[in-house]
Amino acid sequence: MGNTSCYDMKEFGSPTSTFDMFTWQVCTELVFPIGHGHNDTMFPLAPFDLSSFSKTCEGLFGVQPKPHWVTTYYGGQDIKLILHNFASNIIFSNGLRDPYSSGGVLKNISDSVVALNTVNGSHCLDILPAKESDPLWLIMQRKAEVEIIEGWLAKYHADLLEFEDETRARFQELE
Repeated sequence: MGNTSCYDMKEFGSPTSTFDMFTWQVCTELVFPIGHGHNDTMFPLAPFDLSSFSKTCEGLFGVQPKPHWVTTYYGGQDIKLILHNFASNIIFSNGLRDPYSSGGVLKNISDSVVALNTVNGSHCLDILPAKESDPLWLIMQRKAEVEIIEGWLAKYHADLLEFEDETRARFQELE
């Protein structure tokens, strides 16, 4: 943040910030009841308080948050079961220094719904552009993600070729 000596977490809560869309979504759909104490993270004390959060949403947008909307609308009381039955080709990348990681998927659900955890990571660090100063663990995290995605693409293409071969064979039988 330029020449400031400390990163101001409150800056991104202002109604003029570039995160207005995310703030709107958090107030209307995705309530994250995540807070942290003195020694939980590197961030300043910030326990979650639904009453205070509701007042903020009311003041910013004139709406009251719906803390259970996501699970009511989409289901998900048993997220492992939902993901196992209905999801594929998802990488949940978790930097365990990120307070949001406590609400993340931290274990593999299936062969194609996988969790990659790193002790040192933080929010979205692995999807930022690579830099020469990136530590080895971050380079390896990105490499693992790319290898998983390449595997999914290879399987897709192999399945597609097999389907095309089967379809071609059926048409030849009909001739």
